[in-house]
Amino acid sequence: MQDKEKMLAAYFDQPGGPENLYVKEVPKPHPGKGEVLIKVSASALNRADLLQRRGKYPSPKGASDILGLEAAGLVAGFGPGCKGQWKIGDTVMALLSGGGQAEYVTVPEGHLMLIPNDMTFVQAAAIPEAWLTAFQLLHFVGKVQSGQTVLIHAGASGVGTAAIQLTRLAKAIPIVTAGTQEKLQLAAKLGAAAGFNYKEEDFSERALEFTNGSGVDIILDCIGGSYWEKNLNCLSTDGQWIVYGLLGEGEVHGDLLARLLSKRGSLLTSLLRSREKEDCRGAQDHGRKQEPRQNYN
Repeated sequence: MQDKEKMLAAYFDQPGGPENLYVKEVPKPHPGKGEVLIKVSASALNRADLLQRRGKYPSPKGASDILGLEAAGLVAGFGPGCKGQWKIGDTVMALLSGGGQAEYVTVPEGHLMLIPNDMTFVQAAAIPEAWLTAFQLLHFVGKVQSGQTVLIHAGASGVGTAAIQLTRLAKAIPIVTAGTQEKLQLAAKLGAAAGFNYKEEDFSERALEFTNGSGVDIILDCIGGSYWEKNLNCLSTDGQWIVYGLLGEGEVHGDLLARLLSKRGSLLTSLLRSREKEDCRGAQDHGRKQEPRQNYN
């Protein structure tokens, strides 16, 4: 019988490929002040997990070194100082700094969101990382406005598909880049007004055509340095280029600042994982505007 003070988790002893992953018995976490213990029913796999497994994206100081940036499950316990807004058995999802791919994880009380009645644990576990990333990029960083055109790179990715839908909800116009026709078709079904295959065409020229030469107002860029010239080519005057990943490269070879200055553009960067806990507070207030559903295992 498994020790009650132990749990199973996805683990790796040294960086490398998926063959290094295995299930290991590790100490069960105990919720600290203001934290809630979640019995995990489902977690998700993000690119950050793949990078961390390969040793290229270490967990923040003080965070669990177990993979998993989001999880869904049942409230199983409380640390001291919790405000009593949750009860044992509530079905919740949460954004994590790590630790989701395990039987239990601890979460700051304010990071919990109630799972909607018609959503499964598996569906809920795929929401926090991608959707909160897209939401903060569009609204907190980019301050998207109705009628603006938003260029979303990797439009068929988790963040990309969320950003398309959130851009539409903001009454702005999403256009995307992707590497296959199938991905562009998926983006179109979700609401993308146009899509460009970056492998076959110059997306900056196509974006300028779409905007009748005025350029895009916001660029959500997870690629980085390799796109800098094309990004600036199609960025509107006073536009915002928001970098939140470096799938391409981090180095820029060329006169980026002069080009950016000529358009009075803003270069902004954002990482969700490195934010302070207080930056995510309030999520529970948005998540508790409905009656809890019946609990199930």
